[in-house]
Amino acid sequence: MRKLKLDELNRPDLATYRQQEKLPVVIVLDNVRSLHNVGSVFRTADGFAVEKVILCGITGQPPHREIEKTALGATASVSWEYQQHTADAIAGLRQAGYTIAALEQAAGSTMLHGFIPDPRKKFALILGNEVDGVSDAAMALIDHCLEIPQFGTKHSFNVVISAGIVLWDFYAKMRLGYGAQGA
Repeated sequence: MRKLKLDELNRPDLATYRQQEKLPVVIVLDNVRSLHNVGSVFRTADGFAVEKVILCGITGQPPHREIEKTALGATASVSWEYQQHTADAIAGLRQAGYTIAALEQAAGSTMLHGFIPDPRKKFALILGNEVDGVSDAAMALIDHCLEIPQFGTKHSFNVVISAGIVLWDFYAKMRLGYGAQGA
């Protein structure tokens, strides 16, 4: 086995990436404190070709050296916007036809592996603050609460790890048909 060289990965250039079909998912960062986490979410969003990232509240915004350190240029490829209030971002997404889902540990949540997103729909995934999670104000506005099963002693995954897990799950189910009946 041999590792592939960069020119063998067949990655699109920036112009091609901007024109390609995107996974119908918007990531909403609800008061994420760490600029490194923000940058890493951008890089993960680029990897799964999501539509957009919406930064809310205290979430840092590009351009910023600490964001770029982990984004590695993904702030230029991934569309993004800033909204002061997460509730306003949710209202705009709902009006645009998105189904709103929070990734959170909550009473009545659905385990991620049990949620089958309809590939004909658009989704907004809300990821919360590193300490407090998704805000109560945002939780009051969601259609679904999704939870990643955990089996260790810690209470939660890092927000970037959570983003990677949920985006892979949505990509696999919406684009590859994993989890569909009979698949």
